[in-house]
Amino acid sequence: MTKTKLVAPLLAATAMIAGFSAPAHATGKAERARQAIAAAQAKIDTAEQLGTAEFRPGETAQAKAALAHAQENLSAGHKPEAIDDAIHASALADTAIGMMQKHKADMAARQSAAAVANAQAQADAAQQQADAANARADVATAAAQSSAADAAAARQAAAVALTTPQPAPATVETTVTTQGAARAPVKKVTVRKVARRTAHTPVRTASAASTVTTTTRVTQ
Repeated sequence: MTKTKLVAPLLAATAMIAGFSAPAHATGKAERARQAIAAAQAKIDTAEQLGTAEFRPGETAQAKAALAHAQENLSAGHKPEAIDDAIHASALADTAIGMMQKHKADMAARQSAAAVANAQAQADAAQQQADAANARADVATAAAQSSAADAAAARQAAAVALTTPQPAPATVETTVTTQGAARAPVKKVTVRKVARRTAHTPVRTASAASTVTTTTRVTQ
């Protein structure tokens, strides 16, 4: 039910109750009591439609009890008491309606605050994800730049190697000197012959030790 449909009976009931406080004109007390009871019933119905029986059960029960007393007093012919009870029932219903409306307003405010907090949390999470993505992109960019720098350095080193003349090969010269051993002296043995002539042969000595030099060249 829309808010307009709920407010209209309240306005009508309030107007009826306001008329009960004025001096009686053509209507009698019995009619005034019936009108007050009807106005109280309309307010109680509106309160229940708003949900006061669930969230404000105390005030709703008191309003119903006061309405029941008003009806009993009217049936018993106690018209002034019936009017008073009906007015009290209407007041209790108004209290229940006001509390119910405040409860709904508070609930709506809490829901709105929760929605705002949730939206803010989602925005913060999205920002964190964006920051993380940017950080990963920065790392990837730095790695790409480092790889490019390494490649450029390698190309430059290769170019330098191509333009730089190669050094002459190194030559290692090794000299080996070999000295031969001296020959032992040879003694000539004298042989006596029949002719009784002795021949003396001078002692020959071996030639002096010889020296051999070998040179080896190794090119690296």
